[in-house]
Amino acid sequence: MASYKETVGTAVVNYAGNYPGAADGELWYDSTNKDFKYQYANVTAAGSWRTGNNMNTARQTVGASGIYTSALAIGGSAPPGRLALTESYDGTSWTEVNDLGTARNNLVAVGADNTSSLAFGGATATANATNTESWNGTNWTEVNDLNTGRNSLADSGTVTSALAFGGATSPQGQTEQWNGTNWTEVNDLNTGRGALAGAGASNTAALGFGGGPPNVAITESWNGTNWTEVNDLNTARRALGGAGIYTLALAVGGNDGSLSGKTETWNGTSWSEDTDLSTARAELGTTGTSTNALAFAGAAPSVSSATEEWTGAGAPVGAWATANAMNTARIRAGGAGTKENALAFGGGPGAKNETEHYNGTNWTEVNNLSTARSNLTGSGSYTSALAYGGSPGSKNETETWNGTNWTEVNNLNTARHYLMGIGSDNTNALAISGNTPGGATADVETWNGTNWTEVNNVNTARLLSGMAGLNNTTGLIAGGVNGGIQDTTELWNGTNWTEVNDINTARQGPGSGGVQTSAIIFGGNDPGTPGVFANTELWNGASWVETADLNQVRGQGSSGGNESSNSSAISFGGDIPPETGATEEWSGSSNTIKVLTD
Repeated sequence: MASYKETVGTAVVNYAGNYPGAADGELWYDSTNKDFKYQYANVTAAGSWRTGNNMNTARQTVGASGIYTSALAIGGSAPPGRLALTESYDGTSWTEVNDLGTARNNLVAVGADNTSSLAFGGATATANATNTESWNGTNWTEVNDLNTGRNSLADSGTVTSALAFGGATSPQGQTEQWNGTNWTEVNDLNTGRGALAGAGASNTAALGFGGGPPNVAITESWNGTNWTEVNDLNTARRALGGAGIYTLALAVGGNDGSLSGKTETWNGTSWSEDTDLSTARAELGTTGTSTNALAFAGAAPSVSSATEEWTGAGAPVGAWATANAMNTARIRAGGAGTKENALAFGGGPGAKNETEHYNGTNWTEVNNLSTARSNLTGSGSYTSALAYGGSPGSKNETETWNGTNWTEVNNLNTARHYLMGIGSDNTNALAISGNTPGGATADVETWNGTNWTEVNNVNTARLLSGMAGLNNTTGLIAGGVNGGIQDTTELWNGTNWTEVNDINTARQGPGSGGVQTSAIIFGGNDPGTPGVFANTELWNGASWVETADLNQVRGQGSSGGNESSNSSAISFGGDIPPETGATEEWSGSSNTIKVLTD
């Protein structure tokens, strides 16, 4: 019998405690607890939808092609009629591009991404369409027509190998194959119907499901020659969306007697119910795979511009881990660095000057700030940081940290406290909004290593927001307070601030980190509730989604802020109440450790 080393390629490691270098499934011996152990990654058991940026033009009965980061929305309808509009999705935003040659709705489309597509069928103002058009990334070109004009059909395949089947036009079961040049009639569906959905990667392997009226749950599989009935959807419905391939598919939304948000996944044998759309809708556009898909537009019940992104089960699950506490409990301190090397300085209650360095394990007191203060902000790394603003009163003092000492440098133009700051080191930073003796300010200043310069204001003056960014040309703020708790998010492009999708939980005083396209926000509070939060949300450049909570609820905490993505973060200090020195580390992935038992 082969040994463990011969089978796996490594010997069983002897390690005192949990072995940090273990690969998934690798066995080790915990000499402290005298156990054999192994670990595996934590992943989601179900899929999830998250809100993305809206389309430019709300519509329904739209054609869809591409993948979830590179898609097209084609044609459709909205009052007062049918559309030729085409929009391109880049994974974040929709952009209008050149129109279809023929305006129509209830059409379908196939294509690998937003540079290549084939759109066919639908209904024009006067007839069921036979029109087929090819997209080259810039323009639509008419190519050979379908043999039978039809609308509310389904599709599968690619621009050179497509399948058109079903539809609201008699005969409803008709199927046609596209070979890159022409359409050819082949064998019909067993159950003719319109308003069905399809999935598949070619014209020889496809899945057709749902449809009506009356609503049906029928699913049929195509092998290149014939259609065969297989297991039904769990919920009969029509005007639904489909994505994926014939062995791994997604059925989304539709009308099951009322507008539906139901999502089902197909494993090649049967359908399973999964997480619903955030917005129930029918006549939507859906494209992508069973693990990464895009749903947009539709009737909800009026025409919709809403976009949602699907991530299937099996995604990594992030987690917070409790670490050693700071030596000095504090609230509203300045912070800089990363979870491996963080810096905490100042804070309250009162006005503190203590500075501490975290090395990934322990906090150590280092040299103090020159000016004791609370309600300040910080940015940069643990060897090159900046501390600015604060109270009592509203301060304009700025200090730079060189890894050993703090040095006073040129002041902010606008004295303030409860402000936000981002930046990579002590030579570039942004000072954002905050509170002045006259109230909340929208003022923003940029730091070049010597002086502060006023630049364009935020759209919504606020204080105590979360923030993310590694330089003074890109950044993000979210949440905060000004006359009430805020949920708004704004992005900075180096010149202007733009409002984008809100956080899910409005709050003030959260911790935060990451960059403009990959941020994290956690904790915070709402004094009007009152309540202190543990909620954590992740930003992907387009929208926020809730994830695993902090272990300890807290508001008015601090964070490193110098991480390059939302997969790593540190939270320290804050108000539970009372003030705390608690520290937690965030990882975008986590493991479950199993012990072998007798």
